[in-house]
Amino acid sequence: MNVKLRVRDLLENGFQLVAGDDGLENPIEGVYICDLLSWVMAKSKPKNAWITIQSHVNIVAVALMVEQSCIIVSEGVEVEKEAVERANEEAMPILSFPGTSYEAAIKLYQLLSR
Repeated sequence: MNVKLRVRDLLENGFQLVAGDDGLENPIEGVYICDLLSWVMAKSKPKNAWITIQSHVNIVAVALMVEQSCIIVSEGVEVEKEAVERANEEAMPILSFPGTSYEAAIKLYQLLSR
């Protein structure tokens, strides 16, 4: 399968790396938007970019469990230090996006549709 989008590509399109730079080559095959962690565990698919406003350490555990490509924290929310440290340990990219979750999803849709 030819990978169209990798986490690294988001850095050139308005997203900023917060943690997990060892996972920048992770492929992105879809997008999931949700702030309820149990719902993400039940409904999200592997290799999704997960958009949330949650910023605590548990987002890293959930992303790893579901095998997400990355976590995108929208609305300019600052990611907690413990989450950054854990993401770096686990090579799980966390990116920041200044706009809304909706705006982040539109940007990802455009990039995935190229």
